[in-house]
Amino acid sequence: MWKERITINLNNIGAKIKQMRLRAKKTQQQVADECGISKSLLSKIENGQTASAIATLSKISEALHVPLSWVLDDQEERDLVILSHTNRQFKVGDDNMGYSYELLANRSRFTGIEPTIVHVTPRDMNIRHEAYTHSQDEFIYILEGAIYLRYEGKQHYMEKGDSAYFKGDKPHLFVPVNNEPARVLTVFIDNNL
Repeated sequence: MWKERITINLNNIGAKIKQMRLRAKKTQQQVADECGISKSLLSKIENGQTASAIATLSKISEALHVPLSWVLDDQEERDLVILSHTNRQFKVGDDNMGYSYELLANRSRFTGIEPTIVHVTPRDMNIRHEAYTHSQDEFIYILEGAIYLRYEGKQHYMEKGDSAYFKGDKPHLFVPVNNEPARVLTVFIDNNL
């Protein structure tokens, strides 16, 4: 049911972010200010010294005008992407974030749709309370289990087969129900491309 966990290569993510920042001729301080994070955190991300929330990486990718999945994916870009479920890597977020995720396609950095599966992992409910925001709209479909979608201060119960579409710039968070795991198909949609 759950696949073997493979750790994200933080150095590769950091190198891509740094490469695109330099290409955009922006300083670390400029990108950090645009994203509402510290220059120190951005430096640690660029140097592969820390994992970061997907929402933070999304803000950075937006500031650099590249899709989040391009930053996260180690694979070469192709016109056609067919990815067998047996070959898909299970990528892990920081346990303190309460989720991990799988990229469903290696796409061009210039497309505006990013499909992923978010694994809402059992955790101590006290670990994270602050919601995430990012610039993309978000579509979610509950594949397995149940979650509470916290959106703009309200909590919505969602179970297998339920879906939602919402603005990512509004505070939101996926929370496991009864501390049980859930799988959520998540599609980030950048309407600015």
